[in-house]
Amino acid sequence: MYDIENYDFELREDLIAQVPAEGRDRSRLLYVNRANDEITGYNFYDLPDLLQAGDLIIVNNTKVVPARLYGRKESGGKAEILVLEHPEAIDDPFEESRWCLLKSSKRPGVGSRLFFDKGVSGTVQEYGKGGLARVLFQGPESVDRLLEELGKVPLPPYIKRDAKDNMAALDRKRYQTVFSRKRGAVAAPTAGLHFTGELIEKLKKREITVEEITLHVGYGTFQPVRVRDIRKHGLEAEYFSIPEETAKAVNSAKSGGRRIVAVGTTVVRTLESAVSPSGFLENKSGKTDLLITPGFKFRVVEGLVTNFHLPRSSLLFLVSAFAGNSLIKKAYKYAVDNEYRFYSYGDAMLIT
Repeated sequence: MYDIENYDFELREDLIAQVPAEGRDRSRLLYVNRANDEITGYNFYDLPDLLQAGDLIIVNNTKVVPARLYGRKESGGKAEILVLEHPEAIDDPFEESRWCLLKSSKRPGVGSRLFFDKGVSGTVQEYGKGGLARVLFQGPESVDRLLEELGKVPLPPYIKRDAKDNMAALDRKRYQTVFSRKRGAVAAPTAGLHFTGELIEKLKKREITVEEITLHVGYGTFQPVRVRDIRKHGLEAEYFSIPEETAKAVNSAKSGGRRIVAVGTTVVRTLESAVSPSGFLENKSGKTDLLITPGFKFRVVEGLVTNFHLPRSSLLFLVSAFAGNSLIKKAYKYAVDNEYRFYSYGDAMLIT
């Protein structure tokens, strides 16, 4: 159950979605019913009919920052950085220091300078664990404003882009959910990418309520698992916040015997990180590094909307913990055999 080999599967490269579906809710939806182990294919716009009146849906309102910048080193060589720290308010300080992922042909030394557009430069102050670099940015405008103007969306490495493919505008729009309001993520909560305003109205007409939490997805979501025993894998802590109205709505639903349906693994981890000893959700903010593996006792979430995840990943551990490893293997085999589209821009599953 805890051996990493139990979470591996083969996937043809052509099933890895490179572009989103033509319409957000036009993606396919695989319905996995835990009560009878049934697996049925639908479209995402069928979601309101697959849920129950009274269900409470929780979504993540984090907003992806176009956090990737390209510049050059003092030597003239190319440098690429992914800025990892993002305050919610954008201001214009002359100097600001941020942790970044730095990529170049040869790692610049501490004290070396990097040069970007708009007169912004950076000085490497120190290196941390995992290849992180602390960079002091200086210039006539803040690094946040530079990112909003010229930054690139930090797409996952399995989505391939060419400098000449003119996909940047599409990615800026579609690698962002309709719920995105709180700036701070470096990756999208991809289960939310399938929702539209029209679909949300259909949910409300079915007496299905939608509430929000925030979890800023960090770079750790792309970190590979390098341990045999999955319980020993460590997740980078990510900031979360649960508004008072969401906590009240969840607790009211629990008291009334209504289901809480999480949209995405980020929502699951947030909700399950903030349960009080009495079993009720707390209105709180903080950081969570909660790793969910089989055997975990879910105290809040009773339904899950999620995309198809990478093999040998912590996200796959979580959905296996929720639905059972054997049922998830069956569902993934069905998805592969029926050519569902995988990963961030791919299709979705509903598990109840």
